[in-house]
Amino acid sequence: MLKFTPILLAILYAVAMYRFSAWRTARELDQRSTELADPRLKKLTDRMAAALDLKRIRVNVYEIDPVNGLAAPDGRIFITRGFFRKYQNGEVSAEEMASVIAHELGHVALGHSRRRMIDFSGQNALRTALAMVLSRFLPGIGIWIANGLMSLLAARLSRSDEYEADEYAAALLTKAGIGVEPQKSLFRKLEALTDSRGGAAPAWLMSHPKTEERIAALEKHQHRWQVD
Repeated sequence: MLKFTPILLAILYAVAMYRFSAWRTARELDQRSTELADPRLKKLTDRMAAALDLKRIRVNVYEIDPVNGLAAPDGRIFITRGFFRKYQNGEVSAEEMASVIAHELGHVALGHSRRRMIDFSGQNALRTALAMVLSRFLPGIGIWIANGLMSLLAARLSRSDEYEADEYAAALLTKAGIGVEPQKSLFRKLEALTDSRGGAAPAWLMSHPKTEERIAALEKHQHRWQVD
């Protein structure tokens, strides 16, 4: 029984971590967000809502500076204040911002946002159990090996989700008559907008695919969506 104690502890830790993370995320978003009210963006989200047979798509502004969009586990869509400022300053077009919203809708529709939180909790639990086991055989470095392995796993899962959300967004934007070009043009701007340097690390170490790979994946299916 003692042999399985680390695993049982890891499972209990995962459950507790998931519940706490869900509560903390919901509280943070409730306290620091307001509903987006922008006429140009509403026209575009209304077109996407019609394509999805929805009454409307609610988008919230999360009051933080980093440029990002996110989908909460409860299905709500957010863009950050920093991203919205880029739009207000003319650095990002309304259509490009609509592509961000469509991408986050993809995460919700495909179950990524809820699964990511579960995955995060599970990965932390597995990391803890793996570190316990490895540390018995490799004292001092077992925990570093466990952290490295779990980081690689998390990055790979995240990149897969990003490709799927990109594809969902492209299909939705095409159906709504907005098209895929704003999505591709935003990809080309993202590194500058977020002050990131996509070439600084191998693609398999990054949580998001490289820009050229995301665009190539969209173009691979673009003609099919246009025909459909």
